[in-house]
Amino acid sequence: MIFDNSSGGAFVALGRLRREFGMIRLLHIFAVLLALAGLAIAQVPAQVPAPAPANTPGPPQGPGRGAFAPVVIGPMAPVPPEVAIPHPTPMELAQVNDALKKLIDSDQSSAKPLLEKFESLLMLQTPRLNVAATYTQTAQRMGARHEGFVEIAKRGDIDLLLHGDSITDWWVQGDANKAMFNKYFGAIRTANFAIAGDTTQGVLWGLKNGEGQGFQPKAVMLMIGTNNTGGTGNAGTSTAPEIAEGIGGVVLELRNDFPNAKILLLAVFPRGVPGDSVRDKIVEINRIIAKLDDQRHVFYMDIGAKFLDEKGYFLPDTFRNDNLHPQASGYDIWGAAVKDKLAELMK
Repeated sequence: MIFDNSSGGAFVALGRLRREFGMIRLLHIFAVLLALAGLAIAQVPAQVPAPAPANTPGPPQGPGRGAFAPVVIGPMAPVPPEVAIPHPTPMELAQVNDALKKLIDSDQSSAKPLLEKFESLLMLQTPRLNVAATYTQTAQRMGARHEGFVEIAKRGDIDLLLHGDSITDWWVQGDANKAMFNKYFGAIRTANFAIAGDTTQGVLWGLKNGEGQGFQPKAVMLMIGTNNTGGTGNAGTSTAPEIAEGIGGVVLELRNDFPNAKILLLAVFPRGVPGDSVRDKIVEINRIIAKLDDQRHVFYMDIGAKFLDEKGYFLPDTFRNDNLHPQASGYDIWGAAVKDKLAELMK
């Protein structure tokens, strides 16, 4: 759905709605339109820095990890239009808010005191910086692992690139997991550039800084975003549209770095248990990123349900007790689900 921010046709239509349905229903419909357009107001969590200009570095983000330098928010990455969050210009913001103010001031219904009381909540706000869609060197991409990936990239001879966070990184953690990795990827020249704890912004930075140069894989398998969610039972940090935009930025960066590669974009795996707020956020993320599937360069696949029973809980012995990381049998399910598609994409 496309939302028209112009003050002409949009507010003529709103006027008709007002006369027909009344102010309360009008504002309800208007709020739905704003939410669908990605412009719903969100409170910025305390730990997130104040918005910075879109293409300038942000402030340091804490002391870093170990001996690493503080994390500094990098410039915005380009994102595909399919997942881009609308960003009204200052003029558009002013036009929308001026029109809303006039509607509230002219209202003669019994709801006018409430409309005036909550007027500030109805007004559009300047969108915050979406850190998930920036080129930011995270603590995970500082030091030996990133440097090692750059050296691997320089050597080339990579047909399949795996990328993401710990869920992908730990394919080769422990003998049982390694056996599953060898079962499905042992005969393929595979590089795994995933790092535990990383986020969309860290993957973006790594690809831009040596991990995406020096080789041309036939295919890439990507799953990233769970660490941007804030974790099980935590509705804070990035919103679902922000995370989806970050994932879209990663996909676009992969397309630019590896123009001939086919990208198998996996839906973010479920985490937690039924009822956890993060489950709903992940469903929304996946709904948005599914739009990136073009069946030419990007192929979206959601295999999350294969890990769950009929009640939505993880199947026995497939995931660790944290309800986040697969065990060997979970990796076996994953490998079996993608092997034929990867073989097709690598032809």
